[in-house]
Amino acid sequence: MEVPFPFDNLLCVLLGVSFTVWFTLLLVFIIVPAIFGLSFGIRRLYMKTLLKVFEWATLRIERGAKEKNHPLYKPYTDAMATGIIAKEPTSLEEELTEIRRSGSNRELDVSMATNSSSEPPSAPPSAPPSAEFELSDIFWFCRRGVESMVDDEVTKRFSAEELETWNLLTRSNYNLQHISTRLTVLWGLGVLIRYGLLLPLRVTLAITGISLLVIFTTIIGLLPNSRAKSFLSEKVHLMCYRICVRALTAIITYHHSENKPKNGGICVANHTSPIDVIILASDGCYAMVGQIHGGLMGVIQRSMVKAAPHIWFERSEVKDRHLVAKRLSDHVEDKTKLPILIFPEGTCINNTSVMMFKKGSFEIASTVYPVAIKYDPRFGDAFWNSSKFGMVNYLLRMMSSWAIVCSVWYLPPMSREEGEDAVQFANRVKAAIARQGGLVDLLWDGGLKRGKVKDTFKEEQQKLYSKILVGTQEDRSRS
Repeated sequence: MEVPFPFDNLLCVLLGVSFTVWFTLLLVFIIVPAIFGLSFGIRRLYMKTLLKVFEWATLRIERGAKEKNHPLYKPYTDAMATGIIAKEPTSLEEELTEIRRSGSNRELDVSMATNSSSEPPSAPPSAPPSAEFELSDIFWFCRRGVESMVDDEVTKRFSAEELETWNLLTRSNYNLQHISTRLTVLWGLGVLIRYGLLLPLRVTLAITGISLLVIFTTIIGLLPNSRAKSFLSEKVHLMCYRICVRALTAIITYHHSENKPKNGGICVANHTSPIDVIILASDGCYAMVGQIHGGLMGVIQRSMVKAAPHIWFERSEVKDRHLVAKRLSDHVEDKTKLPILIFPEGTCINNTSVMMFKKGSFEIASTVYPVAIKYDPRFGDAFWNSSKFGMVNYLLRMMSSWAIVCSVWYLPPMSREEGEDAVQFANRVKAAIARQGGLVDLLWDGGLKRGKVKDTFKEEQQKLYSKILVGTQEDRSRS
């Protein structure tokens, strides 16, 4: 008598076959290409297909809104770069002169109306502002204050970049209304693809990459220091970071690879997201710098430092600038060690601008290798607003986006010039990164994201105004 095939055994067989097929595809198409740094071009084909779909969806929205006479939200994209208020670069002295001249012209018009003289008075000369305080000077400070509130060039750097086209993500669509059934079905299909197919695949890849990184770096850490250990460490780091890059479906274009950072140098880059580290480290190995954490991050840090000379600080050591500078100086003096990767802004900016670089990393006598990173927000917003989203929530948003597309430019190495201090050097490097990445170069400190404006900024304006008055008085006394 035949025994019927149990249903439990059939289920186990199906699960086993599914797991085998899944792991085989993962190994053949992702892990093995990551080890050798190869690509089959599937992600770029996927990106081109998405662009065509986005263009069709945007045209359909515009046509549907036109048919139904619905107002359509259009972001002012130039406002992020130039601001919503048209401004010309002028000095305080020039603007005060213009304000005082305007006041003089009005007084002149009144006097002309009451004066019956036939000779017209001469126009007031364009002279620098007088040494005496005038009430009209207040209007310049009032106007600048109102302009700062209306067009705050700092706060808008910590919000997501607005898009001209809809990328079928609900969080990027400001026109939340029914346009057509086909568009709604397409959006629903996108949700199923992103959460039903892409998200599980990406989570699997992320777990695989992190697990291999922890396991292999721990094993390599048991080896004695040698060239073989360094070689294996670099290969393992590259392999694991490339797997993590594929976990985000990241499509990265690297430019000017001949300028890649070399051992004994410092690599500085603009900062948009925690994944900046993965983006750069998938193309070359770096020594990371950061604070020691607990939990999973702490496990990863402890395993990584066993295989490579990363620099981790205790919480109490981070505020000790001299200790930090000494650890960094000792590292760059050893030309056999990996280049240090630093983000001098100290916080994430929304990839529309570059804010003030902290001078600490520029005080070290070492070659600086600038790197510009520019993300394409059409496929997914890489900016991490840490005050709004936690790390887990942020990673979920990244893994449920369509893709992460970015360009990386390696700029020529730069060194401090004679007579140049650390602040001037930092500003010169920042300007080069902003220029290459098409970003706005700002002098503001990214720490304003959570803090108040320092009194020194207010005092600078007061000193500038005082110098105009005092300087005019000195010129008069000399004459």
